[in-house]
Amino acid sequence: MEFQPIRLPAAQWDALQASYASPPRAYHHFGHVRALLQHAQWVADGPGWRQPGEVYLAVLYHDAIYESGRKDNEARSAELAMESIRHWLPDAGIDVGRVRDLILLTAQHGALGPADVDDEAALFLDCDMAILGAPAAVFDAYDRGVAEEYAGSVPGFLYRAGRRRFLRNLLRQPRIFLSDLFHQRFDAPARNNLQRVAGP
Repeated sequence: MEFQPIRLPAAQWDALQASYASPPRAYHHFGHVRALLQHAQWVADGPGWRQPGEVYLAVLYHDAIYESGRKDNEARSAELAMESIRHWLPDAGIDVGRVRDLILLTAQHGALGPADVDDEAALFLDCDMAILGAPAAVFDAYDRGVAEEYAGSVPGFLYRAGRRRFLRNLLRQPRIFLSDLFHQRFDAPARNNLQRVAGP
């Protein structure tokens, strides 16, 4: 079941889907968003969300603009989210700044600890990182997809070195996931996946 605390106008939904289709993506497509929405529903069924609408919109827009190798994808996605909310949902009572802040935090995956964010932001970020603790075959498909996305913009040897560095850095962290909920469920399988592909 997918998390859907608010309904988007059909035209906004169509525009959002179109943004995820361009450029063609091997992993950061709308299927990735749907996986996050399932994790967000898992949270909703457990501890719950204080700002479900804001979390929902942050999930929907967090990778709306994605060009491999660029450093401003998150900032551009956050800007698109704010523009879209103001245009399509002006009277929905959405805290636009909160949506922006959540999206911008996704640029810091692997560099944040539990004390660096509030509980709700931790759960949101963990939804995005939960793929690390997926079954091996699902994780491997994700790993191949990200590599494919970078193939046209970064030389293979540089990508592999950077990717291994990122994954090994995650392994060195005392916690891969920021919330207790995701830590307890996904830490062990995530470490197994990371050790398998990146080494100790």
